[in-house]
Amino acid sequence: MNSILSDRINQMEESATLAMAKKARELKVQGVDIISLSLGEPDFKTPKHIQEAAKSAIDEGKYFAYPPVAGYQDLREAIAKKLREGNHIVEAKAENIVVSTGAKHSIANVFMCMLNEGDEVVIFSPYWVSYAEIIKLAGGVPVLIEGTLENNFKATAAQLKKAITNKTKTIIYSSPCNPTGSVFSKEELEAIAAVVKSKEDVYVIADEIYELINFTGKHFSIASIPGMFERTITVNGFSKGYAMTGWRVGYICAPLFIAKACEKMQGQFTSGGTGIAQRAALAAIAGDQTPSKEMEKAYLQRRELVLGLLKEIPGIKTHVPEGAFYFFPDVTAFFGKQSGSHQIKNADDLCIYLLEEANVSVVTGAAFGAPDCVRLSYAASEEELKEALKRIKVALAKLA
Repeated sequence: MNSILSDRINQMEESATLAMAKKARELKVQGVDIISLSLGEPDFKTPKHIQEAAKSAIDEGKYFAYPPVAGYQDLREAIAKKLREGNHIVEAKAENIVVSTGAKHSIANVFMCMLNEGDEVVIFSPYWVSYAEIIKLAGGVPVLIEGTLENNFKATAAQLKKAITNKTKTIIYSSPCNPTGSVFSKEELEAIAAVVKSKEDVYVIADEIYELINFTGKHFSIASIPGMFERTITVNGFSKGYAMTGWRVGYICAPLFIAKACEKMQGQFTSGGTGIAQRAALAAIAGDQTPSKEMEKAYLQRRELVLGLLKEIPGIKTHVPEGAFYFFPDVTAFFGKQSGSHQIKNADDLCIYLLEEANVSVVTGAAFGAPDCVRLSYAASEEELKEALKRIKVALAKLA
């Protein structure tokens, strides 16, 4: 039946994070005690004042009609104000904002609007799993520049300069990074910006979805650098920092011609995002930020817990993530080992082994451009994290 389907869907890889989560759910349905550390899913509830805003919107009865394609005007104005005051992107205005059904949708809009067949996109690797597949779907060619464990998995401006060709249209990175938790400093982003500004018609897509989970205390937006607003598409949303994954609200802030193009694209595919979710998003961005700060503190506490437990496992090598809620340890020490019928040739094998032997789901680093690693989410309770790391330690000790 594959001949009936399009080449684009046949050639597309399934999201590794969603695939592993699906396997974990199937085992849970069968009664297996699975601890899932595979998804970037905050275990906190959406803050109460955000829930109440959604309830009020329903009761008001006027948000059931199609919303404006680019989002409600007051939400776009609130986002622009936040970017001006919080991120120092002084040029940001409501007209530069397009609200979409999650940050993933925002990124897809941008690539579909910017890429022609054969255009190259430089991806800072390790990278979020969907970047490459969306780029290829839009006709582009992913070009990876790889960060190393020794440099906290951060690719450099020097690598970027070497990677850019006359086919390069955009670059994309996330900071704080999914999957590594690494954070680019002001100085590092200034160096990257200098490379971009030295080239004509090269644009930056800055994925800042984990902005509110940043343990350095100083998130920096590349679009705030003089001369970079007109060369940058800032992507953000509400899923991670406000525990609103299921509400599906993301946005871009972009030069006006790109924002208008994305609005046009979105108008043909989805129209505006859900009205009730947008009212909740307005309460999130314009309301009390205390719950987000409390969640950030909790994630930091969990990071310290997991870091200590990982250090107790022989063979695990890890850096200290500076944001988000992931560890991305190097697991090559276990390649070539086996236990029973399980032979560990790579990170994929190790993930299957941990799922079947330890009843813990993690994700192979191969999906993120780093086949020597696995991604482990600590967006789970401390009790679950302790039990999961205990199981992992026992299972890995069986490999010889």
